[in-house]
Amino acid sequence: MISVVIADDHPVVRQGLRTFLDLQDDVTVVGEAADGAEAVELVASLAPDLLLLDLKMPVLDGRATLARLAARGLAVRVLVLTSVSDRGDVAPAMRAGAVGFLYKDIDPGALVAAIRAVADGQVLLAPEAAEAMLAVPLPVAGPLTDREREVLKLIAAGRSNREIARDLSVAEKTVKTHVSNVLMKLGVQDRTQAALYAVRHDLA
Repeated sequence: MISVVIADDHPVVRQGLRTFLDLQDDVTVVGEAADGAEAVELVASLAPDLLLLDLKMPVLDGRATLARLAARGLAVRVLVLTSVSDRGDVAPAMRAGAVGFLYKDIDPGALVAAIRAVADGQVLLAPEAAEAMLAVPLPVAGPLTDREREVLKLIAAGRSNREIARDLSVAEKTVKTHVSNVLMKLGVQDRTQAALYAVRHDLA
């Protein structure tokens, strides 16, 4: 069962999402937040699998919410669901820790599929959000070894270090070294950016 907290300052949106998601056999809404600060506290107390996060909220907006979650070491997969169409919002949100970025005009069935995918470890972007990310210039990568390319593909597939170690039949410590080397050579800060780089350069 995928436990979800919804953070949106519009009660009608929250109620609509809760009603729809609670119809799913494998999704349950465990909490609702009307602002970013409340969302952080709910994540801290309920430890949900996923946070559905609007970007434009009072008290703490979406990016500030992501920053506070990180500062408090709260591990939750964050899927941005916003009506904001400013392409400039995508990259900062992903850099701040979001693992998905969707717009509220998404088909309900596609939203459920996205929640399942993100909860399963994948990085997921709406087409418009992906285009915005691809427009962000990235440094030229240093040459990756064959094994580092394998690791990058698995990062892009949403695999954890433990899963990569199992897939490649190597120690998890070895995988951590490969991941560090991949991030350094690509000139990116985290696994999400590495996954986006892989997609952009047909390495996934």
